[in-house]
Amino acid sequence: MTETIESPTSSAPATDWSMGDLGRLAQRHLIMSFTAGSVYTEVPPPVMVRGEGSRLWDTEGHEYIDALAGLFCVNVGYSFGAEIGEAVRDQMAQLPYYTNWGAAHPPAVKLAAKIAELAPRGLDRVYFTSGGGESNEAAVKLIRQYHQARGEHARIKFLSRRAAYHGTSYAALSLNGMTNLRKQFEPLMYGSRHIANSKRYKRPAGETERQFTELLLNEIETLIAQEGPDTVAGIFLEPLQNAGGSLVPPAGYHEGVREICDRYGIVLVADEVICGFGRLGEWFGSTRFNVQPDIITFAKGVSSAHVPLGGMITKSAILDAVNNGPDGMYLHGLTFGGHPVACAAGLANIEVMEREDVLGNVKRNEAYFRAQLDTLLNERLVGDVRGVGYHYSLELVTDKERRTWTAETTANDFVSGMLQPALLEAGILCRAAVDHEGAPLIQFSPPLVFGRDDIDELVGRLRRLLGELTARVR
Repeated sequence: MTETIESPTSSAPATDWSMGDLGRLAQRHLIMSFTAGSVYTEVPPPVMVRGEGSRLWDTEGHEYIDALAGLFCVNVGYSFGAEIGEAVRDQMAQLPYYTNWGAAHPPAVKLAAKIAELAPRGLDRVYFTSGGGESNEAAVKLIRQYHQARGEHARIKFLSRRAAYHGTSYAALSLNGMTNLRKQFEPLMYGSRHIANSKRYKRPAGETERQFTELLLNEIETLIAQEGPDTVAGIFLEPLQNAGGSLVPPAGYHEGVREICDRYGIVLVADEVICGFGRLGEWFGSTRFNVQPDIITFAKGVSSAHVPLGGMITKSAILDAVNNGPDGMYLHGLTFGGHPVACAAGLANIEVMEREDVLGNVKRNEAYFRAQLDTLLNERLVGDVRGVGYHYSLELVTDKERRTWTAETTANDFVSGMLQPALLEAGILCRAAVDHEGAPLIQFSPPLVFGRDDIDELVGRLRRLLGELTARVR
């Protein structure tokens, strides 16, 4: 039996822009990303209307600490919109649009040169996109062409880590190690394989960091041998893995991956969509963890999300091989890649970050931020605190000795029915989720202008919230 979808009457009512009705209008007309269906039928979602520093206000006047920088991206916070907007306005007045297809324009040229200056040594060619998924998609295609130009047509497989997130477009989703996002859309890109991530919590007692590193590297090399070294094109890794909860690499890990890639002729990609542009206290997380990639993909913080902007940075040797190959060019293009207005915003954002010493703020406060979060380990529900820079996660447990969630209230019910509403009520915007091992996570990645007073208030609110939740979990 076919279900009929009813449409509204043809005589549409007058547009209602009153602030109080925006939530209802969102339910009726706006499709929101990764949003539970109940949000469209039950309590309307909050509608944010103003930001300042690291705070946001909704239509009801409620104030929130933005402890996630929007979506790991508003790196300079919410007080520089007018300044960055001036650069946008000036560019709109001078040249609102032109392509980078066989031509260039000043904002794209200047931003590419600036990013090459900030990037790790040897990465000096920049391709622009509109976001992180597009950046990883672009990298996959460049790597495929690179190997073809060298006569290695069998290299079509890519390795990435379990529980990792690299985007939702075709190739990017194929790289994802989050099976709950992949399975509905399979079959995806052929040849995507997944390796262990660097989560240390729950590893066997007595295992040293060196042993853990060797275990991870041995698995990578074993998988390459199994697949055939001449079939593996690239490895995608985040310097610090976001999904799974701020997974920090053990000592020697990235150096070991680099050695494996060199030995087998594999291209190493650092997905810095989140780690890049100051999140870990350096312009790129690759610098912090000595990744030494052949390609870096980026987005989010390059413009502090004031406009959509992303890209990839690669070595000249890779692009030159493609340009000198049988195709004579990199076969990829985006209408909005390197948009002059977006590039102008990116340049203005980097200028703000340098002038305001935003990276210095992260470095000065990183240890304090971690120390304050560590005090939450005294709470009954907090099993682990991990992360670096301005990227941290709490893993919640009900059994600290076994490091597991064993309550009658399932982890999913706890997060959706208790934790998320409590965080919103407490005025904390962050990520609350259930990880790939079934544990509740609370994740923080605030604007990089977050100060010690902000840290104290965030941790204070969390302490009260966790105390209240502890009494409710059975």
